[in-house]
Amino acid sequence: MRGEEIDWIPPEGTWASSAARRRNMQAICSRDTKPELRIRRLLHAQGLRYRVAAKPLPGLRRTADIVFRPAKLAVFVDGCYWHGCPDHYVPPKTNSSYWSAKVLRNVTRDRDTDTRLQAAGWTVLRFWEHESPDSCALTIAAAVSRNRNSRP
Repeated sequence: MRGEEIDWIPPEGTWASSAARRRNMQAICSRDTKPELRIRRLLHAQGLRYRVAAKPLPGLRRTADIVFRPAKLAVFVDGCYWHGCPDHYVPPKTNSSYWSAKVLRNVTRDRDTDTRLQAAGWTVLRFWEHESPDSCALTIAAAVSRNRNSRP
């Protein structure tokens, strides 16, 4: 079937505007993205050890990109599109009502996650994928050091 055009019409209210778009969106990774890997390499080179794609709180069905359990530090590296970056988010041209609502739900969930973790005594750091990995790693290392030194 390679090279053939597939006539696929999505059911009303679905998220994909075409079969090709559906395959494209399903292929997007939720972990081990290039920005995450760059930051993790820098942290590891500084001698820091951490958990990857871990749940900071057992009862919370959400994962942080990088977790330092003893320091109670959760790090998120947010994609500009999926998390509504104020500098880089561009609303989609197709199926825009669905995707705009999806991004808004992501942003709302992000704020809720931050609130829940902070209420449990965690420090939450969020970075955009376009930020300098060196700067992010320095900020994270400083927070880990600060949190470890302030814990009894």
